[in-house]
Amino acid sequence: MPFGCGGRYFFGLMELQTDRPAPEKRPRSLGCTLAVVLILFILALLATFVFYRLESWPGRTLDRSVTRLEELARKARDSFVELAHLQPKVTVNDRVYLEQTTTVAELAVLARRVQVEHEMMHTWAGSTKRIKLHGTYLVKAGFDLRQKFTVNIRPNDIEIELPHARILSVEQEMIEVQTLENGFWNRVSPGDVESQLAALPAQARAKAADLPAEAERTFTRQLLEKFRPEQPVRAIFPAPTPHG
Repeated sequence: MPFGCGGRYFFGLMELQTDRPAPEKRPRSLGCTLAVVLILFILALLATFVFYRLESWPGRTLDRSVTRLEELARKARDSFVELAHLQPKVTVNDRVYLEQTTTVAELAVLARRVQVEHEMMHTWAGSTKRIKLHGTYLVKAGFDLRQKFTVNIRPNDIEIELPHARILSVEQEMIEVQTLENGFWNRVSPGDVESQLAALPAQARAKAADLPAEAERTFTRQLLEKFRPEQPVRAIFPAPTPHG
């Protein structure tokens, strides 16, 4: 009896264990496959991004370079406008970026006060007339802004081409007649005085012959003080055109 009960109990447990449904085994390979696919997708995205950056790098570098050169072009223009009320012709990599415009015809860079004397003596039949004049003139030197002003901006250097400066005006400030002597029959005429007065401005101009070269140096120095790019700047003046 005990064994039978025990046997029934044992087989009862066996029946209970047999009747319980076995847990489903989820395939582990599905999770691994999803992880691999996700990793491959991320790697593909990274590869695409890197390829795009490498492919667009020359273009982006060129765009930044052109933008920097255009900034220099505007800075050069502003420096000219401030100094000379002139927008020069500006080229970037030999391509025209700005055309030349101006609101004034001339730019006086330097002025020098010059004093000159002129004397005339004329003797006729033993009679001598004499004229001596002293004049003070203000000589101005600078640029004709209708001539060509060019700034060529390149990645490694900047070339500024300027016309030669010249004497713009010789302005009379004071004339003094120091001597006016008539001969006994050789008299000083109004025409004599006028011809001698006309010689004074030419003397003042000749006395200030070095002023245009000094004006070129002064203007170039002032321009470079305002326009200070990183690359070297070279200012050139074209050779004078020979007159036939």
